[in-house]
Amino acid sequence: MKIIILGVGQVGETLAENLVDDNNDITIVDINSERLHQLQDKFDLKVITGYASYPRVLKEAGAEDADMLIAVTNSDEINMIACQIADSLFHTPNKIARIRSSEYIKENKKLFLPNGKIPINYLISPEQLVIDHIYKLIQYPGALQVVHFANNKVSLVAAKAYYGGLLVGNSLSHIKEHLPHINTRIVAIFRQEKPIRPQGSTIIEASDEIFFVVETEHIRAIMNELQRLEKPYKRIMIVGGGNIGAGLAQKLEKKYKTKLIERNQERANKLVELLHHTTVFYGNASDQELLSKENIEIIDVFIAVTNDDEANIMSAMLAKKMGAKKVIVLIQRIAYVDLVQGEVIDIAISPQQVTISALLGHIRKAGIINVSSLRQGIAEAIEVIGHGDTSTSKIVGKKIEKIKLPPGTIICAIVRNDKVIIADDHHIIEQGDHIIIFITDKKYVHEVEKIFQPSPFFL
Repeated sequence: MKIIILGVGQVGETLAENLVDDNNDITIVDINSERLHQLQDKFDLKVITGYASYPRVLKEAGAEDADMLIAVTNSDEINMIACQIADSLFHTPNKIARIRSSEYIKENKKLFLPNGKIPINYLISPEQLVIDHIYKLIQYPGALQVVHFANNKVSLVAAKAYYGGLLVGNSLSHIKEHLPHINTRIVAIFRQEKPIRPQGSTIIEASDEIFFVVETEHIRAIMNELQRLEKPYKRIMIVGGGNIGAGLAQKLEKKYKTKLIERNQERANKLVELLHHTTVFYGNASDQELLSKENIEIIDVFIAVTNDDEANIMSAMLAKKMGAKKVIVLIQRIAYVDLVQGEVIDIAISPQQVTISALLGHIRKAGIINVSSLRQGIAEAIEVIGHGDTSTSKIVGKKIEKIKLPPGTIICAIVRNDKVIIADDHHIIEQGDHIIIFITDKKYVHEVEKIFQPSPFFL
């Protein structure tokens, strides 16, 4: 596939890194020539220096015969104009744009395809993606990541195993003994950052990072096997009243007792008018006196989502020290995420990784309709539809044990019509199945695509 990426920020660079190994022809456009050449030295791709919305630049980048244009510059307006020009002048068939401003997002059904006039096929809103990501973590206390597939029927969940969990110190086979009426599967275990192949005899140890797949309604029951089940959250404190903080507060405020701290007084005043059930404070979240006054010791979740990584980290560390039960921070610099997530910072979220997951879902081949980047991009979970029949497909009509999957790749669930099947080696793939696959090492994604791609004779 010939793909043009506009913008060489962290999302553009990470996206190129994910796609360049998939036998794609990648061209990146940006005005920062130094950054472009650094990227060209690392990967086999083409770079063009220039303004992403200029017709001349898009033509030089190959828009006339490109299969897809992905606009992820820092400007919503440039992203929109570039998609418009690519469509009007070069008839580029697939156009994806990152749009951040809530002013555009709230009118997206009128502005963008299929109903609107601006020719953007897929709209990616990082702020909304992060809000949804954090909301899932609040819905399922104790989870590190929650990914829904097949219209929320089945989920893949990452969680740490802690002392107090029923399974810690026992083998995986104990899950079936404790919960005989719930089908689930442990698809991966990471112990001291190294993957372990799960088997019935595998003993779970404290601090293991566990990935399991289960029907969404049973997530909490499985969590109880891995750690002492946390009580549902009631009190939430958000730091940062930007698009993410305000949007998250709006989503939470009717169900949870929500407080928000904003350090800009003018913005805080606007938030008072916008948020009807959230208590808004003007102040600095690193102010120990303010946190004490607002009873930080009874806060269930402290969420720092300003655009300043250091401020997020420091305020969360202080909040945890003062008694907040759980702290979640937004980290813009991907390299920081693994450094800070641990004993003090419970969960660090990279908006770039969340955005990449959404983008890959629109780019991957072979009927792949949903992609989630896991463990800071090292692993992936994908949802693919089984197309073809026994003569045109390598998987349809076959038992899972007969499908030659790459190392560390597991078919973990099948959704057939409305039925969720937790997969094992004896299940047979049928046409139209939604198949959930866990890939421990993303370098095998291209091989997985080839396996699930029906032959050219499939129509």
